[in-house]
Amino acid sequence: MTRVWAAIVVFLFGAVFAGLAVGYSERTAPSELAMRYLEQVPADLGAANVVTGILITYRGFDTLGEVAVLFMVAASVGMLLSGGRGGSTSPAAVTARPARPPSELVVNGAQVVLPIAFLFGAYVIVNGHLSAGGGFQGGAVVASGVVLLVLGRPSVVLDHGFLSVTESLAGVLYVTLGILGLFFAGGFLDSHILPRGTFGAFVSAGAIPLISALLGIKVAAELSVIIDRFRN
Repeated sequence: MTRVWAAIVVFLFGAVFAGLAVGYSERTAPSELAMRYLEQVPADLGAANVVTGILITYRGFDTLGEVAVLFMVAASVGMLLSGGRGGSTSPAAVTARPARPPSELVVNGAQVVLPIAFLFGAYVIVNGHLSAGGGFQGGAVVASGVVLLVLGRPSVVLDHGFLSVTESLAGVLYVTLGILGLFFAGGFLDSHILPRGTFGAFVSAGAIPLISALLGIKVAAELSVIIDRFRN
């Protein structure tokens, strides 16, 4: 009987996806709403990357909620996996675990790729207002470099205290910029608190690059702590 119900569920899901696939038609032109944002974001915010302009300024409260969710995830993982230990992991706790050492390929690969990963993550963060990227994406790239670091050098110890202070400071400055937007611009996280600058220039788009940098620092620090907690 269980197999019959499973077959029925699979058939229903297949029918739903088949209907979606048959009825799908590729849009050949942007919708009216998309055209509005494509025109409004460069003209109003001075950001060449429309997606970053929308996420950081027009959807500032949503972005704040996403950052808060990520903070709660990091805090929850820390509470569940720390086993009551505070601060950073001691070298003895890391080296005492019996584990197979990383292969020569992983070690050498980490030495070569790690600087590139961190540099590319920083590039994605600071150029989020000009090209594809931004704080969340660049922070995730930096965190992926931390994954490579702990794989290539299992004995390395991350300072959780420093990372916690860093992400807390970035979060405080992020909210502070949002509040400044209420007083000196048109709303929370309004990028007009700084001059818009020349469109397409590195220093442009008002406060969007600064807000994106703070998001990148915060995301990178939180994800790094989560990664290290799972390793422990």
